[in-house]
Amino acid sequence: IFVLFFVCWLNYCRWRLPFASSDQDLEMELGHLKHFSFHGLQSATDNFNSKNILGQGGFGVVYKGCLRNGTLVAVKRLKDPDVTGEVQFQTELELIGLAVHRNLLRLYGFCMTSKERLLVYPYMPNGSVADRLREYHHGKPCLDWSKRMQIAIGAARGLLYLHEQCNPKIIHRDVKAANILLDGSFEAVVGDFGLAKLLDRQDSHVTTAVRGTVGHIAPEYLSTGQSSEKTDVYGFGILLLELITGPKTLSNGHGQSQKGMIIDWG
Repeated sequence: IFVLFFVCWLNYCRWRLPFASSDQDLEMELGHLKHFSFHGLQSATDNFNSKNILGQGGFGVVYKGCLRNGTLVAVKRLKDPDVTGEVQFQTELELIGLAVHRNLLRLYGFCMTSKERLLVYPYMPNGSVADRLREYHHGKPCLDWSKRMQIAIGAARGLLYLHEQCNPKIIHRDVKAANILLDGSFEAVVGDFGLAKLLDRQDSHVTTAVRGTVGHIAPEYLSTGQSSEKTDVYGFGILLLELITGPKTLSNGHGQSQKGMIIDWG
């Protein structure tokens, strides 16, 4: 019902978009999600100041922001809202109705105008596993072994929830250190569902164009285009190797004794 409602709403908005101005927000409440105004998020991020960039990728740029009530947030401003940005926007909103778990990144709200698609998340003060994994503090790794174990267990719990407790199940398709975020207590939070797919329980896989990150893509997915929860398990295995060894999954050898993909190291 939620998905059907969302699709109908999205189609309605698409008919209305040509008549909306670039800064006119579409007034829409979607369940428990808050609708933010574009000007409000613009102010929260200091006009999307480059100094506030937390990260960026193929789908967009994430900015640190501070709402008027003092709440710190992460604002994802999606690129190309008419094509890929629209797909990610729709995907992440659809999944909110299905996945709520302490080890999954929750969504505060969204902003939608004729030219903008933005998603608002809680701010993660310790960044991502990728950020912290190779960081040292007073000559010691920022992530000690107890924290790494805690991260592995938390990420596993989040993925288990997606695979076993959601109906239809959710396949993340891009499990990697950069998408495992860390809250103030270094609790692992699985984030970035832009590539996620829904999979009915009676189906064994979903066939799509291959998407993901080099070094984290399962070989069978790369060769067949068929992804399932096993695809995520492969990515989780690579994450475990990173937690144990520290290096990036794909290295050019600079500053490290070995190069190539971590999975090929022997």
